[in-house]
Amino acid sequence: MAPSLAWIGLGNMGRGMCKNLVQKGNLDRPLIIYNRTTKRASELSSSLPTSKSLVAESIKEVVEKSGIIFTCVGDDKAIEETINTALEYEVRGKLFVDCSTVHPDTTALLEKKIHSKGAEFVACPVFGAPAMADAGQLICVLAGPEASVAKVEPYTKGVIGRAIIDFRGQTPSKATLMKVIGNTFILNMVEMLAEGHVLAEKSELGVENLQKFLEIMFPAPYMAYSKRLSTGDYYGREEPLFAVNLARKDSGHALNIAKSSGARMRAVELADEHLGAVQKHEGPRGDLAGIYGVVREESGMHFGSK
Repeated sequence: MAPSLAWIGLGNMGRGMCKNLVQKGNLDRPLIIYNRTTKRASELSSSLPTSKSLVAESIKEVVEKSGIIFTCVGDDKAIEETINTALEYEVRGKLFVDCSTVHPDTTALLEKKIHSKGAEFVACPVFGAPAMADAGQLICVLAGPEASVAKVEPYTKGVIGRAIIDFRGQTPSKATLMKVIGNTFILNMVEMLAEGHVLAEKSELGVENLQKFLEIMFPAPYMAYSKRLSTGDYYGREEPLFAVNLARKDSGHALNIAKSSGARMRAVELADEHLGAVQKHEGPRGDLAGIYGVVREESGMHFGSK
């Protein structure tokens, strides 16, 4: 019988990933779910098929009832606190799988702590927006000992994701290094789209004409973000799709890694500057796509397009 699975962290990515684990993961037992806000876990559980999930009241309960523990939390501090709490209990022989986007140094620290307690560890950060998490279309980056990755792989491609980037046999920190560098491509894409949209408007090319070009040359993520900008879905959301504080955490990690590696990322520096302006304008509800509003203001336009 396969080990019981647990999931810690029910943000807008974690909820979709849990749903797909329940629906496609061929679990023998209910998925154990935990969130610091119990209400969110209860709401998710009630939306899943009957008897397919169990809400845990504490991390202690998660550890006691599961053999494989997935985590997906917002930042480095949150994952360190979560793992430190879990390691207060007996974890020998258990497997921790972290899907959070954190600094590779944080991942290396987690690996050391977890291994010291006799448990296994795999890093599994993912690429994709919340809609992709909900649809089971994420790209999973797997790194860690080959035997440990083999235990996690059945829950990735075809379950929570559409593909994997396979770093098995490499240190888990390579997965989060890939994730941080990969996210700079997303930051720069949004920056380019914001500037392109503004120029199309100011030069009277028009956004509709720009999008005809994007549909042919850069479909998928470029068009998805372009539509968010053109429809005004880049500000005023109750729950941001890519929260500005998390985006800025990622840009900060990238800039830190670049500095320590003797490199410089000027495009990311600009994106980080614009993200700081989004934070001031929108507060915690700000979204990565809000960069467009900042670029609009820099060009003599209103932040909001609607």
